[in-house]
Amino acid sequence: MLPLPEFLTFAGVGALAQLVDGALGMAYGVASATMLLGLGVPPVTATASVHQAEAFTCGASGVSHWLAGNVRWPLFWILTVPGVVGAVAGAMVVVHVPAGWMRMALTPYLLGIGLFLLVRGVRNRPTGTDTPRGTPVLGLAAGFADAVAGGGWSALTVTTLVARGATPRTVIGTVHLAKCVVSVAASASFLYLVGLSHGAAVLGLIAGGVLAAPLGALFARRLPARVATVLAAIAVLGLGLNNVVKLMG
Repeated sequence: MLPLPEFLTFAGVGALAQLVDGALGMAYGVASATMLLGLGVPPVTATASVHQAEAFTCGASGVSHWLAGNVRWPLFWILTVPGVVGAVAGAMVVVHVPAGWMRMALTPYLLGIGLFLLVRGVRNRPTGTDTPRGTPVLGLAAGFADAVAGGGWSALTVTTLVARGATPRTVIGTVHLAKCVVSVAASASFLYLVGLSHGAAVLGLIAGGVLAAPLGALFARRLPARVATVLAAIAVLGLGLNNVVKLMG
């Protein structure tokens, strides 16, 4: 059992990560995994822990987005089914493949899509298309990358769908609800493959994330589409640059 100060620290990080994640559609998994790795938790254990926490936090966030009118069910199903397949496959791979390899593969994409979104948010408005072509393949790839790298589902799905013209707030809400199902699939796979090896710190991440989820959903609903696009671009560029620093270090 964690001492109260440490539990509150993890809960605070989980809350802050969930606020950003709920508003922009990304960053909870990345922030949580980075924190666990910084504390010396092995990569596979950190990835499993984050997904178990996200099964709860994304559930709360997804339901909040649904109640706020941010979910589109056709997009949900097109993302979720292949996403679950990708997550199970990724969990089976991560036990044998270093997570750094996936970070190397994702970095150029994150930087490229971030720049594209930044230009799009400044010059144009989204077209409002809710289910762009190629979405099932995107769900499969994002589910796989998320399970392998400990994060990436939201960064890949939100940025790609918004870049293709989907409405930011509905993309963010739908992706969060889909992420809940994908995280459950990944968590079950990790539980079968490596057992229940995560620390009690995950309870703090869950507590903070669940409490902050409704605020993130309301923030996403009130945020103008163009502003959300630019903020998403800045967030994904930050993730890409963070990967570059790690690869050069």
